[in-house]
Amino acid sequence: MSYADRDTTGSRIVAIIIVSLIVAGFGYAFVTGLAVDFAKKAAEKLNAFDVAPPPPPPPPDKPPPPPPDQPNLPPPPTQVVIPPITPPVPSPVNIATTNVPQPPPPVTPPAPVVPPQPPAPPAPKPVAVKGGPRGNPGSWFTDDDYPADAKRAGASGRVSVLLSIDTSGKVAGCRVTASSGNSSLDDATCRLAQRRGRFTVQKDTEGNAQPYSYTLPGIRWTLKDE
Repeated sequence: MSYADRDTTGSRIVAIIIVSLIVAGFGYAFVTGLAVDFAKKAAEKLNAFDVAPPPPPPPPDKPPPPPPDQPNLPPPPTQVVIPPITPPVPSPVNIATTNVPQPPPPVTPPAPVVPPQPPAPPAPKPVAVKGGPRGNPGSWFTDDDYPADAKRAGASGRVSVLLSIDTSGKVAGCRVTASSGNSSLDDATCRLAQRRGRFTVQKDTEGNAQPYSYTLPGIRWTLKDE
């Protein structure tokens, strides 16, 4: 029995190996056949497209001729351009303004109407008869005419006056030209000269009376005890 068993086992092993080889051969043939079919189909597809070969590249350009010999010159100076500096422009400031009502313009009153100037008086004619005081002007003033307040103040002095004489020979006006320093003495001199003074009439070459002026110099007021 043992020998029979040994023979049976060896036969099985040989059979398995043979079957494996057969299967491997079929597999190899199958794979190889498929690869051949795929290569044929790919070659047929490539043959279907007639692809022209790429054109040859153009010939290279000829190199430019070398530049002529130049002397060794220094390089040109480098110019540095400085851009102009623009100052910053300040932004406008918005200032709120209030509309203030303007006052009405001043009303200019109309210019007053200037009356026409009177014509200038005619130039006086030459004097033919010169006027002057009648008698001694010192007799017009006496000690009794001494102002009482000037006596009490002990005032004294000399007064000069300018008298205006009218066409009748009377004193029409009096103006003090040199004061005594006391108003009472000055006033008394003008008052007495206008009241007592008498003058001759002054006439021109045609015999017409002319008004004139006469200076009464140095009427001296002196107290008795001086």
